[in-house]
Amino acid sequence: MLGLIGKKLGHSRVYNDQGEAVPVTVVLAGPNRVVQRKTEEKDGYNSVQLGFDDQKEQRVTKPLAGHFKKHGAQVTKRLREFRDFPLDVKPGDVVGPTVFTQGDFVDAIGVTKGRGFEGVMKRHNFRGGDASHGAKGWKRRPGAIGQRLFPGTVMRGMKMPGHMGQVRRTVQNLEVVRVLEQDNVLLIKGSIPGAEGDYVIIRAAKKKQKPAAAAAKK
Repeated sequence: MLGLIGKKLGHSRVYNDQGEAVPVTVVLAGPNRVVQRKTEEKDGYNSVQLGFDDQKEQRVTKPLAGHFKKHGAQVTKRLREFRDFPLDVKPGDVVGPTVFTQGDFVDAIGVTKGRGFEGVMKRHNFRGGDASHGAKGWKRRPGAIGQRLFPGTVMRGMKMPGHMGQVRRTVQNLEVVRVLEQDNVLLIKGSIPGAEGDYVIIRAAKKKQKPAAAAAKK
């Protein structure tokens, strides 16, 4: 799977050929350094391990520092393995946003913003209780959660108040609007999970291809 490690920088807008404003997310998608190449003969499967965002050696654990030293790679803050990477690369090579082109569709994987402890109306979009006709103290409560005599317990998976956000999410079929090679930046149409400065994974879309590529495949 073709993919890159990136960092979400923020949001902007660009204009297409028809003069329409397109909202985009700005992603720093390089340089990604090839740390290790795994093969089916040696490791049982094919993959490429990429590193992103250079780091000082003394700031990583000793096992991780030994891993970088073994493969003669620059120490990085993030490591990610991509199975069946289609490009012919070797340890020490550098890849960037040019692995994608304008019009490609990608999937963006990130961790959503943490929202803290939230009630059922904010967390699950409950309607809440009545505000009048004798209803007191139930405006934002979930209502009954029990089961009477049988089974007499709260059912598993019941939607209740709790921690909201800070979970891994994938947004699929986002279009690459522009590739800025000089700045190692991808402009991707739409929104991507996470806050500005968070690390994200940008991979080739699993469910959608460019119209030209899909036609050629048929």
